[in-house]
Amino acid sequence: MKREPKEPRSARQIIAIVQRRIAAEGARIWRLQDFADLPSSAVAQALSRLARRGKLERISKGVYYSSRPSRFGKTRPHPAAIQELASDQKALFPSGIAAANLLGFTTQTPSKHEIATNAPSVPRRLLDSDTVVHTRRPEAWLGLSSHDAALLDFLRRAGRTSELSPRDTVRRLLTLFAEEDRFERLLNIIRTEPPRVRAMIGAIGEELGKQPATLQDLRRSLNPLSRFDFGSLSALPTARRWHAKGLTR
Repeated sequence: MKREPKEPRSARQIIAIVQRRIAAEGARIWRLQDFADLPSSAVAQALSRLARRGKLERISKGVYYSSRPSRFGKTRPHPAAIQELASDQKALFPSGIAAANLLGFTTQTPSKHEIATNAPSVPRRLLDSDTVVHTRRPEAWLGLSSHDAALLDFLRRAGRTSELSPRDTVRRLLTLFAEEDRFERLLNIIRTEPPRVRAMIGAIGEELGKQPATLQDLRRSLNPLSRFDFGSLSALPTARRWHAKGLTR
């Protein structure tokens, strides 16, 4: 028996379908592809109309956010959702206390979100009003995992976000750098990092027993007259040989 073709849905029906689906979910980001079973042009009109009615917040072209009330006001997109929106040319990574927490240096959770990105900016609509954004990280960060980028962030802060003792901080740091060829991965992009971070990587590599030729090349990238604040990472036994400030030879 031949089926009768379905009548096309009206614009009003599509708006109703879109609105029902949004209402059934919690706070989240919505895009056109989330309604792949509906005509894209009609969905775009429906989302735009719902935004004009105050049911959605427009983040950017074709991207909307449905908030939910909380005791602190309307919810904002989670950092993981922001990462999902990042294009191949932009990356977002945990920074500060969040990075230290991810790496096991602290059990604290940040009172405000802090992220790092290679982009020149991140749309403030995506973020809590008090989110701290560190922009223009090197393009080389694009190929990093969250853990690798968090380690570089931790080094940039000289380990000051660790709640461990200096000795335990160094022990944990060496364990992380010894995992799965991490030292070699980060060494491949280290020239894009500030001199202080390069010096710290050199001290870590020497402590891990890496090839002298590899470390010598890294040492040549540093000004022999410079001295660097290693913070709690001054507890590295090799720190003084890598220009740690305040340590005598």
